[in-house]
Amino acid sequence: MERVAYWGKIRILPRMITLEVQTRDGKEAPDILRRRGIVPAVFYGPKEKTTPIAIDSLKFERLWREAGETTIVRLTGVGEEKDALIHDVQFHPVTGKLEHADFYVIEKGKKVEIHVPLEFVGSAPAEKAGHIIVKALHEVEIEVAPAELPHNFQIDLSRLENVGDHILAGDIKLPASATLKTGAEEILVSVTEFKEEKIEEPAPVATEGVEGAPVEGAEAPTTEGVGVPTSAVGESVGNEKKEKAE
Repeated sequence: MERVAYWGKIRILPRMITLEVQTRDGKEAPDILRRRGIVPAVFYGPKEKTTPIAIDSLKFERLWREAGETTIVRLTGVGEEKDALIHDVQFHPVTGKLEHADFYVIEKGKKVEIHVPLEFVGSAPAEKAGHIIVKALHEVEIEVAPAELPHNFQIDLSRLENVGDHILAGDIKLPASATLKTGAEEILVSVTEFKEEKIEEPAPVATEGVEGAPVEGAEAPTTEGVGVPTSAVGESVGNEKKEKAE
């Protein structure tokens, strides 16, 4: 297969996002907090004990849409400000509302390992030609300095022209401080030939037995209505009378 050279575009958010939080009593029922418009959450880290916090639900929903899991969030209102990543978010299975969040506090001077989502952009000429674009991965893992956290990697599909063309994880241009943790030879997206399946017509069923033999299940031929020579009838009657006389 031909390898396609590619330089991925990096989107790095230029500013720090600040979120005001409050410490809370871990014994307070989460459902009561949610009814008051508060999202129960916690933060923790290598040098931070697990601490329950409360966040205004509307503010956090806006922040989540903007930041996702790859943007540093500065937590205020809990003493010393803490730089953290949104590590996990739980949603209600029916309503889809945010129910809980985990924040991972970054250790200063240390790199972090994160999964960065891929954003596929552009149109592949191979797809316009009728072939199939197969997206094998939707995120890659990197280790990077917090100041250079990418929000996503844009993967340009316009380089995919022929069957066999593909883009590898190692083709992505990373921030200067980043190290790729996903295998460099992992295929992100590739082109597969479209093959139309041919519908085979059923073969004719061969008739078994002797030619002219009746088909199984069919009625046997009858002689009713078929003319019989008169001489043959007379001969048959004469033979019957002779047999009786003997």
